[in-house]
Amino acid sequence: MLRCLQLRTLIFVAWVLGYVAFLLSIRRMWTWSYVRSPVARLLFTSGLSERGAASIDTQEWYRCCPDLLGESVQPKFIQSHLDSGTKAFLKQSVEKSGCLFTQLYHSFLSTVLSPLVSRTSINGFLGRGSMFVFSAEQFQQLLRIGPEWKAERLLDLGAGDGGVTQVMRGHFREVYATEVSLPMKWHLQRRNYKVLGIDDWQQTGFQYDVISCLNLLDRCDDPLHLLWDIKRSLVPNTGRLILAAVLPFQPYVEVGAHWQHPKQNLEIKGKTWEEQVTNLSNEVFQSMGFEVEAVTRLPYLCEGDMYNDYYVLDNAVFVLRASDNREESAH
Repeated sequence: MLRCLQLRTLIFVAWVLGYVAFLLSIRRMWTWSYVRSPVARLLFTSGLSERGAASIDTQEWYRCCPDLLGESVQPKFIQSHLDSGTKAFLKQSVEKSGCLFTQLYHSFLSTVLSPLVSRTSINGFLGRGSMFVFSAEQFQQLLRIGPEWKAERLLDLGAGDGGVTQVMRGHFREVYATEVSLPMKWHLQRRNYKVLGIDDWQQTGFQYDVISCLNLLDRCDDPLHLLWDIKRSLVPNTGRLILAAVLPFQPYVEVGAHWQHPKQNLEIKGKTWEEQVTNLSNEVFQSMGFEVEAVTRLPYLCEGDMYNDYYVLDNAVFVLRASDNREESAH
């Protein structure tokens, strides 16, 4: 009996050591690889590791050729740069990625839970995978506001763990958020945000001064209906939508532990970042009754793992206002 127990213990220890060795070998192999899978909302197409990649020109993250933008979009473009807020997030990501045993623990639990639970919920449960869309300074620059500017209500749709919401919250007296993932909702509630149901935020009886829809357009079933609901929910005339979209546009919807194509496929034309921004502005937003007030190119950053210190995608961030208040159908 004792010998059987010892054998089982030996097999378990050997399995754990083999698993750790496998993960370490994969880490070395993936250091420079590009990661993309519709399996996870938080894994990105362009995996860039700062460790061992010091030669990467981060200014590429912000580069735009305004002459390639449409005539109506050119005057609205704002040039952004790597600032202190972004550097702080990158430094934090590098430090967290360097905690080997924590990353091994996260990788093990992710492997066990991924067949059953969504990637977003796994990240929420583990407290990892925080996002970074813009710094406080970049947010103020886009909205053309000062540090002391205040408004009544902010709504952050698909807020995740609330990290990006935190950047904006100081400008608003009331902060509302929506999120599908239960562990992420717990994070939002701990930050004292008012969490609304995904079918309730447009039926509260009041409107919002700013609605943020950050990298959600490519993760929902009916993006045009979402834009229509947002338009109806903004304070007339002064309300603003701040919308971020990963380009190239690759829509997938997370359903439990699986990913599937959305019911409504929003086709964004163009091969370059500038062409897709122009198409979004002139064809999608304009047709929905929105006018572009500002647009910039920013990196969409995510905390890393044991393979990369952080992940990054090309993001277009728009500030939109309703160009009219007519009751028009989204379909």
